[in-house]
Amino acid sequence: MAQAFERHWPGPVEGLVVTRYGYAVPCERIEIVEAAHPVPDEAGEAAARRLFERVAGLTADDLVVCLISGGGSSLLPVPGAGVTLADKQAINRALLKSGATISEMNCVRRHLSGIKGGRLAAACAPARVVNLLISDVPGDQPCDIASGPTVADPSTCADALDIVRRYGIELPEGARRLLESGAGETLKPGDARLARVETHLIATPQMALEAAAAVAREAGVAPLLLGDRIEGEARDVGKVLGGIALQVRAHGQPAPAPCVLLSGGETTVTVRGQGRGGRNVECLLSLAITLDGAEGVHALAGDTDGVDGQEEIAGALIGPDTLARAWAAGMPPRAHLDDNDGHGFFERLGDSLITGPTLTNVNDFRAILVL
Repeated sequence: MAQAFERHWPGPVEGLVVTRYGYAVPCERIEIVEAAHPVPDEAGEAAARRLFERVAGLTADDLVVCLISGGGSSLLPVPGAGVTLADKQAINRALLKSGATISEMNCVRRHLSGIKGGRLAAACAPARVVNLLISDVPGDQPCDIASGPTVADPSTCADALDIVRRYGIELPEGARRLLESGAGETLKPGDARLARVETHLIATPQMALEAAAAVAREAGVAPLLLGDRIEGEARDVGKVLGGIALQVRAHGQPAPAPCVLLSGGETTVTVRGQGRGGRNVECLLSLAITLDGAEGVHALAGDTDGVDGQEEIAGALIGPDTLARAWAAGMPPRAHLDDNDGHGFFERLGDSLITGPTLTNVNDFRAILVL
């Protein structure tokens, strides 16, 4: 995004962009800083505080363009009052393992942050702020993209507390006090400090599905778009998708073969095992078990940023022979699923999908080809 903005912006520009380690690209006028994702680190906190320094003292004649995509929740970690970076790291790890949806996780993150929930935009006032967003969240709500550092947030500290209690997450004392007191409240719609903020979605998961559908049509395969906001436990989503694929094979419903079932969204994993994750490969392994070697069904699932969970692996591929090859290699599929070890399973089979940095993020992508 920073490269493209530099290339097309006709006037003077300076700025700072924070991205994941290994994802920086060369820019001439915009500084690029790398930090940790999905668990924040000191480099991210230092960079986030520098953003506040850069926007201090702006006037109504200034223009701030905010390039925001998925990952900002961990890449911009300014702890709220009474909260430490170590607190945020511990809470983030607990959220990632809890099975909470991305919207629920980001609600908690916003209310424990000193920069999210519109606070960065408030620091820019009275300057004009233009947000250019790439959505990686189901529903494309701006407050959920990178936890909304430059937009209003309708959720409350009470909502965040409800989520924490629902998933049994233990909060450090400072974080608990911040939420219970309401002192961590975010900027709400109608806040005067956001009067000069405008927001534009420039890429979304739905756009990715429509682009994939166009490719399928060109190949003579009918696309069936199942939706861009599918959520739920990854293994449950895999089972449901497998059932749809089997219905296509057996009865030509909801579409006759050849067709490709396309879907997006963000599944979750309640971690109970000791495996390597992540959510896309867990969904895919569950899908493979459900299909049980069904002829003519092939699938892929991956994260469009090239990172599924905490591994530098985007996802994986399956075919009719996946389970047979696994059993031949002494790898019981169900045991790997129970251990949350999708990456270990597909890596040993040689079926991991490795893209490297894709330089974008429009959430998860799944394609099931039924021939």
